Amino acid sequence: MRSVATAMGIDIRNGRLRASTEMDALGTLGVSRKAPVGLGDIQVVVELDTDADDATLAKLAELTERDCVVAQTLARPPHLTIRRAAGE
Repeated sequence: MRSVATAMGIDIRNGRLRASTEMDALGTLGVSRKAPVGLGDIQVVVELDTDADDATLAKLAELTERDCVVAQTLARPPHLTIRRAAGE
């Protein structure tokens, strides 16, 4: 976000990022097949000390989400391949 803000000419004096989610361990531990496995929706809230207006901050959020390596990785589930070790 800092890199995107710099590219947009936004001065950020300070910031705080808070990420939260929910997880039902019963699914992950195999205790309940009805409980989901993994994390629920991830919510990220960013509070910035800046003079930028709301429209500029909305654009900053949009571009940050588009360019964020972590966000883009989470948006596309990984493909899992399992193979037998060679020679066995």
